[in-house]
Amino acid sequence: MHHFHALTVQSVTPLTRDSAAITFSVPTDLQETFHFAPGQYLTLRTQLEGAELRRSYSICASAQSQQQGGPLRVAIKRVNGGAFSNWALDNLQPGSSLEVMPPQGHFTMPLAPEAARHVLCVAAGSGITPVLSIIESTLLAEPNSRVTLIYGNRASGSVMFKEELENLKDRFLTRLNIVWVMSREAQDMPLFNGRIDGDKISQLLQHLVDAASVDTAFICGPQSMMLAASQAMQDAGIDKARIKVELFGTTQTGERAPRAVAVSDQGCEVTVVMDGAQRVFHMPKDKNLVDAALAQGIELPYSCKGGVCSTCRCKVTQGEVDMDINYALEDYEVARGFVLGCQSYPVSDTLVIDYDAEQH
Repeated sequence: MHHFHALTVQSVTPLTRDSAAITFSVPTDLQETFHFAPGQYLTLRTQLEGAELRRSYSICASAQSQQQGGPLRVAIKRVNGGAFSNWALDNLQPGSSLEVMPPQGHFTMPLAPEAARHVLCVAAGSGITPVLSIIESTLLAEPNSRVTLIYGNRASGSVMFKEELENLKDRFLTRLNIVWVMSREAQDMPLFNGRIDGDKISQLLQHLVDAASVDTAFICGPQSMMLAASQAMQDAGIDKARIKVELFGTTQTGERAPRAVAVSDQGCEVTVVMDGAQRVFHMPKDKNLVDAALAQGIELPYSCKGGVCSTCRCKVTQGEVDMDINYALEDYEVARGFVLGCQSYPVSDTLVIDYDAEQH
């Protein structure tokens, strides 16, 4: 699961003025490798001006579509100054080849045909991409479940997958409720105007959505929205354990301030278990695991390097690390010893990290 595979771009479909859906062809012998759960993401890799670029993009296709030989699709939105997004939208076309890592991520839930639950989804902008997969998959797999989507955008013209969402609403009239929130386009109800923040979620939970009926909640978007929405849900009585978050961007740099290291500190001997093999290397304690390994020619899985995705997720089986930033792991995963390699700094003199540890 940690290796890249060259996939061919099957189609590029414009979604809005600054975004497009990229669909990949998956060869028969890689179908199982690229089997995904709703809400997971792909890490894409390319070379640009001699430098390697990696970015993670959520899969926006239902779980059922892959069972029927449907597309493996992600959505890419142009970001000001975003090297990968601008390159991809300017250059990718049908027939292009791109290196893709198999699906990863825990922003998902097991589908259960017998379930009868209420799923609340909150998304802003391109945060709709994993949420779209979750919504469609849930509605198709669980005939007794219902979904409420609160979706924030600047204006209707900037809404990604607007037509697909409206089609889903038409198909599941009684089981899908969509609340469109616009920050720069006036709507009839004042409650639906403005940005999604804690106060907005609190009002919606008071007047439109019964918090007590929510079984699972998914939030995907910028850091400020995610934190505020999660807190508002908890204040309304939704258990934190039932709230799943996926962060699109963070105000954190992902870089740790320099720290003092004792002159006598001899660094750390690290053993990496990955794909059934072991590699050993020595590293200073003021470097994170991913960067230290790369400096010695050992490639560990990574993507964002900001503690946002979980591509570098591994388990500490011996020794101890400090993990600076974590927006990707659940509390129970951390309690079981899982860490993010890009944010983990050795504390002990020896360390064993396992990338083959069970993933759930």
